[in-house]
Amino acid sequence: MKFDPAREKSPTPHSPFKGLTVPRPIGWLSSVSSEGVENLAPYSQWQNLTFDPPMVMFAANQYPDGRRKDTVINAEETGWFVWNMATWALRDAVNISAMALPPEVSEFDHAGVTRRAADLSAAPMVAESPFHFECKYLSTHRLKGNSTVGTIDVVYATVERIHMDENSLTPDGRVDIAKVRPIARMGYFDYTVVDSTFEMRVPGADSDAQAGLGGEPMGFSAEG
Repeated sequence: MKFDPAREKSPTPHSPFKGLTVPRPIGWLSSVSSEGVENLAPYSQWQNLTFDPPMVMFAANQYPDGRRKDTVINAEETGWFVWNMATWALRDAVNISAMALPPEVSEFDHAGVTRRAADLSAAPMVAESPFHFECKYLSTHRLKGNSTVGTIDVVYATVERIHMDENSLTPDGRVDIAKVRPIARMGYFDYTVVDSTFEMRVPGADSDAQAGLGGEPMGFSAEG
């Protein structure tokens, strides 16, 4: 069974595309407009790009009427947005924050989460989330789709500050995945939760490769 997804209807009742690009980490992004209006929304097309320096991206589809997402506009206008880790404990708040609300209604209030001031960004962080990135806007790349809603803005940013809940780290200073239980998007209406891990090391990898894979700091001296 095969088909051309750009030109043919799926031979299955539901397109398998998003069901195969899994699991997708969730960009639960808070931002604020140039007028001070807050926004909080989840994006399943979110990913890290590189680690030296840390860079991230998210892709936001337009609305059917051609309007661009508030997070994109806010990032472009203010130069900042915040990533908040989406966890199993916060799954309902993440889902509620995806609702299309009037501009005067805050997703923070509607989802029942607490604001916490960021250090660099005017956008608040979700206090209940254990990890946050303060992201400085770099650029937007627009990709035209076959439909209005298929057209996307791909936003790139550098991570300027990382906030960590010390209680969500292991004794050796790693993210305690089993405790935090991040959630991720699957296909259809499905999600998954990450609560177990296993380790594999690349045979024959040199020390630089091992350092990068292991998350060791780059570009710093032993004193720094």
